[in-house]
Amino acid sequence: MTPDPSAAKDTGRPLRRDAQRNRDAIVAAARTAFAEQGISTSLEGIARRAGVAIGTLYRHFPRRLDLMRAIFDDKLEECVRAGERALTVPDAWEAFTGFLERLCELQAADRGLNDLLSMTFSCDWTTEAHERIQELFRRVVARAHHDGRLRKDVTAEDLALLVWSHTRVIEATRTSAPNAWRRHLALTLDGFRADRAHPLPEPPMAASEVRDAMAALGESMVWR
Repeated sequence: MTPDPSAAKDTGRPLRRDAQRNRDAIVAAARTAFAEQGISTSLEGIARRAGVAIGTLYRHFPRRLDLMRAIFDDKLEECVRAGERALTVPDAWEAFTGFLERLCELQAADRGLNDLLSMTFSCDWTTEAHERIQELFRRVVARAHHDGRLRKDVTAEDLALLVWSHTRVIEATRTSAPNAWRRHLALTLDGFRADRAHPLPEPPMAASEVRDAMAALGESMVWR
């Protein structure tokens, strides 16, 4: 990801050993807390889990978004890599379904990433990541259209609907049936097949409408 001017300050000087130890403890605690509880988890709880004062957390990560970036930059890159790998798969339908299945696996394994993939915030790094993933959606969809196995009226923006619905399925079934998302995804993908196509009652969302919806979801997040 390109550097975000809103991120925590980095002087370029290495941290003292105790400061680095505190930062590492905060990152480890946050990674676990975000995965278990989502991105709105308590920062005070993360500090307690890391064994540091909340002031120490804020010295390293002045804003929640700074801490989120430290945790999720590599996970968003993994989502991008999944799309790039899909473009190398010879079978276009297998590439399309494999990309979506991998994204869903990543969402299911991390509640924070599940949150993050469905919303954007007022910072460059989340916007950039979503734009890169959306461009990969477009390319994977275009290949599957050309192959003739994906219904022609499916757009890359329709895949945002899949991500949003998958988010709720994961939240609802996390403890009772943690693999239920696989059934939901398979049912959805069957509806994407060209030979199952029927006229749809609404046109697809525009890219600007998807961006607005994701921004609204981010704005509605309540930080505890």
